[in-house]
This record gives sequence, C-alpha cells and structure tokens, in this order.
Amino acid sequence: METDGRLIRDGKTAVIWGEDETNSKLVLALGCKGPAMSIGPGLFADIGKKAKDLLTKDYNSDQKFSVSTYSDARVALTSTTVKKGGLLTGDVAALYKHKNTTFDVKVDTESNMSATLTFTDLLPSTKTVALIKLPDYNSGKLEFQYFHDHATFTTAIALNQSPAIDVTATIGTPAIAFGADAGYDTTSGSFTKYTAGISVTKPDSYASIILGDKGDSIRASYVHHLDLLKKSAAVGEITRRFSSNENTFTVGGSFAVDHLTVVKAKLNNHGKLGALVQHEVIPKSVLTISSEVDTKALDKNPRFGLAIALKP
Repeated sequence: METDGRLIRDGKTAVIWGEDETNSKLVLALGCKGPAMSIGPGLFADIGKKAKDLLTKDYNSDQKFSVSTYSDARVALTSTTVKKGGLLTGDVAALYKHKNTTFDVKVDTESNMSATLTFTDLLPSTKTVALIKLPDYNSGKLEFQYFHDHATFTTAIALNQSPAIDVTATIGTPAIAFGADAGYDTTSGSFTKYTAGISVTKPDSYASIILGDKGDSIRASYVHHLDLLKKSAAVGEITRRFSSNENTFTVGGSFAVDHLTVVKAKLNNHGKLGALVQHEVIPKSVLTISSEVDTKALDKNPRFGLAIALKP
C-alpha cells in the first residue's frame, strides 16, 4: 500500500508512518499522531522528496504482480510476486484497522516476517515509534517525533549494546523550511553522518538544496507543476560530489495523457534514458510498463519492467 507520507485530518496535516517495501524483516512500529497537529515545515526527509519521487518512483526493471482484497472483518490482504532475473519471490501481507490502532503483518517466501503496530492520538503533536527487526533483532530502533507549527524534531536510538543516535530538526513554514540531520556512534564517539537542507515551496513549483555525505556532495532540484491539479510536472536535478569532482545532471517529468494514463521520462548526462507508462485499467487497478536504455551503449539490451497492481 502506497502513501505520500501525509494524512489530512480536520484541515491539518499529520505525518503518517510508511513501510519501506525493500525491508523484508520484521518491523514493529508504535506511533501516535495528535488531532491538533498543525501544518508545519514537515520532516527533514521531506526535503527533496518531490523531485526524487518524480525521478525514481515506479521505475523498475522487474516483473511485479500484486492483488489486494478486503474481508468482511475489515482486514486488507495483499499478495505480491516479484520476478527479478531468474529469481522468483513473493509475500503475503494483512492490514487490520480498529479505531486508533493499525496492525500490519507480512510474511515472505524467505521466511522473513514483518509487522507494523501503530497507535494514534496517544499524545498530541508527537509520534513515538519502536522498531524491532527479526531475525536481526539488534537492528531495532526507538524513535520520537515532535511536530510544531514552525518546527519538527526527531530522535532515533538503536536498540543494541552499541546504540547509534540519529537526530533531525526542521524549522520554517510550509513555504520555506531549513533542516539538518546528524548520526552519532556512541561506541566510536564520532559522527557517522551530517546533512543539511533547505526547501522552498510555491503553489506551482518546489525547489530544494541538500548538502550531504558529511559535506562531500550537494544536490539541488527543482520541480515545476504544469497544471492546477499537479498531475503533470517537469523536474531537474544536479548532484556534485566534491571528492571525485563528478557531476550528475538529470531532467525528467510526468505528463497526464488523461485521467487514467500517465507518462514519465528521465534522462541524465551519463546517457541513461528511462520512460514508463502507467494506466489505470479498472478503478484502483494500475498497469505500469517501464524501460531504461543506455544511449551511450546502444549495443546493450534495454531493461524492461512490468508491474500490475489489482485492488478492489
């Protein structure tokens, strides 16, 4: 199940928890979102996310098929099969909601289990997340998030004998936000990462600059919406890595052919050209066909991807 990371409630915005689809291990999340949570600058992870989604989301080179159903007991069941190369994997997920509690469990073909348990409205303007991963239980994490009209703050502590601490802070408004992210290793007593970013949001455009990799890289992106419904957009992104003196420039965009079909494309200065067509075959059921070609090595076979998601 996909989400844009926000939940609109009573005219205000609350950040909701989303599962990383690449994580095949157990995840247990305990969260709370206050009903009075106001629209603020958003989390630090939101900076640059719009451009990243336009350039990466739905592009794939695998074959993926998923079917979702809903039972009378208000349980959503989703079965997914992925063929990557000659390897076939799959998983079955169940999602149950009751009042302010959501329980999500997933089992895959590699005997990995994942579960997400979320409690909402425990404390206003905060969210507490406890992460447990199995069989690698040492990778568990406890996270606290605080939301304010003009600031957000998160801190995460690894649940093991040598805990690492991650802290993010963002200040500003929905129109302009400044943020920073830092990671600290308590064992070595050194910073594992530090990142800073700024974003500017206007009704028809979005821009961001992120200084990352401990100051070794900088990424600037710009998104311009081409229609009032924001279904068509153009995007440009440039990344520079100072240690290798390497620049990567990518342009792309999405275009809504009609209310059922979207076309996306992207091209970078290294000659990688990607494109996809996404069509809603029946309501809530989407077919996505994507491809990537190396224009500087046309003798190589292009990569193709196919994804079918059927929902009731």
